[in-house]
Amino acid sequence: MSRRKKILKAPLRIAVAILLLCMLARIIQWPHAKIIVITGFASIVLLYTIRFWKKTEKKFLDYVKLVLIVFWTINGIFRMLDFPYTLFFQIVTGICFITWFIMEGTAYFMDEDRRSKNSSLQIWWNIAMVLGTLSIIIGGLMKILHWEFANVLLVAGILIVGLYILKDLFTVPEIEETDSGNEEFLL
Repeated sequence: MSRRKKILKAPLRIAVAILLLCMLARIIQWPHAKIIVITGFASIVLLYTIRFWKKTEKKFLDYVKLVLIVFWTINGIFRMLDFPYTLFFQIVTGICFITWFIMEGTAYFMDEDRRSKNSSLQIWWNIAMVLGTLSIIIGGLMKILHWEFANVLLVAGILIVGLYILKDLFTVPEIEETDSGNEEFLL
């Protein structure tokens, strides 16, 4: 399936961005953040399952992705509800992630001809994603250690990663130039 024809792409990205913001709210210990995080996980698993079932041609890698998303979200929900036995879900998630990375990995970021499809703007977006991720990691460590500016780093990192996830919603798709001069319309 072409990347352009993926269904529920925008709602899934919005759900992931909301989940990130809710995780931030959970770290900062805002009230009702736990319920919203559970809702975010539930919406991701629901949307991805619908996306999977609507797909006409399913390959082994599609099943791996489905199991990865289902077990990751169930693990997240169970962790929010403080269930004790989440290790099984973490192990299955890890195995599925390693399988996905081995089978697809960085090829996900290439086009059908296996050429890198990163323009200079996409490279800057990727740099922002790396900086946002590092900001989240460092801010999380600083939060654990009760250091100053931990919340600032967490907020900045989550906002950057959230914008990265939502960046395709704000860009105008490129119009492909096709020769339609000799086509006839039949009524």
